[in-house]
Amino acid sequence: MAVTLIILVFVVGYAAIAFEHPLQLNKTASALLTGVLCWTIYAASGLAGPDAVAGELSHHLAGIAEILFFLFAAMTIVELIDAHDGFQLVTDRIKSRSSRKLLWILSLLTFFVSAALDNLTASIVMVSLLRKLIHDAGQRKFFAGIVIVAANAGGAWSPLGDVTTTMLWIGGQISATNIMKGVFLPSLVSLLVPLAYLSFRMKGSVDKAATVETEEKTPVSKRDGLIILAVGLSFLLFVPVFKTLTHLPPYIGMLLALGAVWVVSELLHKEKDDEDRLPLTVGYALQRIDSSSILFFLGILLAVSCLESVHVLRNLAVWMDHTIGNLDVIVVIIGAASAIIDNVPLVAAAMGMYDLADFPMDHKLWEFLAYAAGTGGSLLIIGSAAGVAVMGIEKIDFLWYLRKISLLALLGYLAGAGTYLLLYELLRAGN
Repeated sequence: MAVTLIILVFVVGYAAIAFEHPLQLNKTASALLTGVLCWTIYAASGLAGPDAVAGELSHHLAGIAEILFFLFAAMTIVELIDAHDGFQLVTDRIKSRSSRKLLWILSLLTFFVSAALDNLTASIVMVSLLRKLIHDAGQRKFFAGIVIVAANAGGAWSPLGDVTTTMLWIGGQISATNIMKGVFLPSLVSLLVPLAYLSFRMKGSVDKAATVETEEKTPVSKRDGLIILAVGLSFLLFVPVFKTLTHLPPYIGMLLALGAVWVVSELLHKEKDDEDRLPLTVGYALQRIDSSSILFFLGILLAVSCLESVHVLRNLAVWMDHTIGNLDVIVVIIGAASAIIDNVPLVAAAMGMYDLADFPMDHKLWEFLAYAAGTGGSLLIIGSAAGVAVMGIEKIDFLWYLRKISLLALLGYLAGAGTYLLLYELLRAGN
């Protein structure tokens, strides 16, 4: 009875998250309530003693905290780079007015920026650029749609690029080197398929956006912006190397990166007065990070960890194995489901469903799951953080995306999945 009640609370909580906008209820509040209520029911159920439940909660919380600290530090670094106009130094170099050429430049730039940073940040930065480059709203929608696909594809093959890939990396299911080698080409294919189609649709030149007045802000020299950009990106890219060298958890490397960027920013602006220096400090960047997203991950991961503790996920894995049987098909279904259900709890659930003892680090299951969960969210505009962000910024309608982009994203998703499976079989045959 208690297990059924926990499942019911999870389903109701998840429905509240999925229908956040119609209900006008912030998804973070729903996630926190769901996570806390699941564990409360478990503690009161008598399924395990109070000490055992508290011990399990502490065990899960340790792993969750690693992810939250990682995201917290990474988001702060990105905000600090943005405060110094670091990203603007890159985007200002894009001069092309050809629709086709601009589409390829922006898509590939998004793909690699997403891998170095994260898909949410990359999509926000690139859509901000689109608003400066393209005036026609209809034309800009196509670019924004492909930015979503590119950001999710770029995030899937990098341990830094997508929360789900980061979760698998921190959890020990994948290593940084193998995920980049194994999933890079399939992720690229998932972008190139819709990109190739759209490049034929878009001809001529873009209608350049009119210059608009921007809010007054503290001026930053190009030298300072370039230094913060270089230091920030260098340390972000150093995080996987740090983990390999020290065998410490990735969040330690990310905290090292934050500390280093913090020191550099303080040294750069030590001569400025307090008023000019404030918007360029880490303290100010901390106020601008999306704390709501971090708390959302906390709530949903707490809820999923409770399902794992009461063995719901293990039983689901057994049922899927008996009913479907083929792990590749199961992973493809999980990826497609991430277009409707947030990929964070889906991957968290899969991590609880399948044991590292049966599926060790860098097993085909984990690599394929990283690809599927990362790129599957592109099938619907609400299927990823990148899609939701772009939807809000550009006011893209759900049905417009469904008609114009979803089929292209599906073809890319399936083509990338086929590429991964083909490469795996070729490598296995070669060995």
